[in-house]
This record gives sequence, structure tokens and C-alpha cells, in this order.
Amino acid sequence: MLEITDHGNIRELKIARPPANALNSDLVRQFTESLLEAGEQANAVVVSGLPGMFSAGLDVPQLLPLGREEMITFWTDFSRLMKTIACMPVPTAFALTGHAPAGGIVMALFGDYRVMPRGGFKTGLNEVQVGLVVSPPIHGAVVRAVGPHMAERILVAGLMMKSEQAKEIGLIDELADDPASAVARAIEWCEQHVALPRDAMLITRKMARADLRALFDEEHELGVEKFVDIWFSDSTRSTLTAMVERLSKKG
Repeated sequence: MLEITDHGNIRELKIARPPANALNSDLVRQFTESLLEAGEQANAVVVSGLPGMFSAGLDVPQLLPLGREEMITFWTDFSRLMKTIACMPVPTAFALTGHAPAGGIVMALFGDYRVMPRGGFKTGLNEVQVGLVVSPPIHGAVVRAVGPHMAERILVAGLMMKSEQAKEIGLIDELADDPASAVARAIEWCEQHVALPRDAMLITRKMARADLRALFDEEHELGVEKFVDIWFSDSTRSTLTAMVERLSKKG
């Protein structure tokens, strides 16, 4: 589910769970452990995905049958993944190699830098459209990237957008010509930072990202239990079930 490649002192973690790189329990746990290992062994990290599809977000078809306790475990694990990315001790760039809706862009928002190709690829936080609510840390990361007013506009409506619009509002940092170029540029960005005086760069980076790490320091009203309550609400289950049925017909 993860392919690991070292480019000198930069480690690339490629999500490889076709066709959609959707996030299930096993992938989330493996990804977290691989990030922790990379943070100890590499000087920078690049996260990439399949050409044309970075990640479609949560694997709803696989998660829907889970019981309440299993879903609590999954969401706890996913929250740990987000916190791990936010607290990475080395620069971490995301090469969004294609579509990156919902959980795809959520992971990237906790990284240092986001590169996405042009060409009709879409991203956005469409949770409201499927009956879900972003957690406070996710909301805080969106506000940090695009500002409070724009965050309200895109989160409340659950907007999806092309990569060009995402770049315009600050949801991503840079556009590339194609998926391969996105990976190459993310590696280059990491190389530029690794080449800086190490202690000065890392200390300054830690100060600059303190607000991002702090998003995980407090208990929030919308915690794991509340998210799971929403997941199991009638309206959300109905919306998610209908979505899965549409996807199965397309498949």
C-alpha cells in the first residue's frame, strides 16, 4: 500500500492502493508508522500518489460496515496520522499527483508544501456534501492555509475545485505540468531546504509551524465521539450509502 524510495537523503512515500488510494485502517496505520520512521531516518519527506489520483480520501465502502467501536478506532488512528504529519521533525512536501478530495487534501494541509498538476485535477473538502463535518484541527489547518473567510466559503458549501483555483486561494502552493513533474518539484523543494544550514532551518521551521501543532493540543467539543455520532446519524448514513451505490454502479 506504500512504496518507499530514497532520493539521497529525501524519502518518498508513495501511496499505492489502486484504484483510488482510498484510506482504510491498514493504510492509515502503515502510513503513520512509515512517516515516523522517515522522520528519524531522512532529512526530508515527499508524499506522493498514483498518477492521476493522489487519494480519494476515506474508503467509505470499507468503513460503512464497521461498528461504532471500530469506527472510533479508525478515526482515532486517522487523527494520529494528521498529528504525525503536523509534527514531522523534517520538511514534508506533498506531491498531489492527481485528484485529491477530502482526506487527500486534508493530509496535505498538515504538510509543509503542496504541489499539484494542472489539467482538470480536482481537490477540496466536500465533507458537508456527504453529511460529514471536518474536525477542529482540520478546520484550523484550512483557515491557516486560506484565511477564515475563504475557509468558511469552501467548507460550508463543501466545494470541489480544479487545481488552478486551489492554487489561487492558497489551498495548494504550486502548480506542475503533470503528475510526474509534481513529484520532481516536491523533491526539488525538499532539496532546497535540506541545503540550508540545518539547525537554523529546522529551528525556524519549528517556530513557524507551532500553531499547526497546537491544533492537536486541546480537547474539542467535536472530538472522536461526536464525529462518530455524526457518522452513524440517519442522514449521514443515508447520504453515504447512496454515494457508495452510485460508485458501485460506475465500477
